[in-house]
Amino acid sequence: MNRYTSHQFPALRILMSGQEKYSIVRTLGDAATMLISEWPGDDGEEYVVAVRTCLDAIRGTTPPNAAREALMRAADEAGIRYLSVVH
Repeated sequence: MNRYTSHQFPALRILMSGQEKYSIVRTLGDAATMLISEWPGDDGEEYVVAVRTCLDAIRGTTPPNAAREALMRAADEAGIRYLSVVH
């Protein structure tokens, strides 16, 4: 098992269009699910980078925080609001 497979990162609260609640993204698995299953489009440049970076992090070749940062850039590109959750 790769060291980054289930690694958590600082949580993001993401509000997808048409949803009443924020989704909490805390892990690489959460990020992958959000990008693959819930993202409103799959043609943005930052979206493609986020998917690739998330998969690389799951494989253990990229740190989890890089996937988090890529997810935030993809959200900015798509006009999706998010908050960084700090505990």
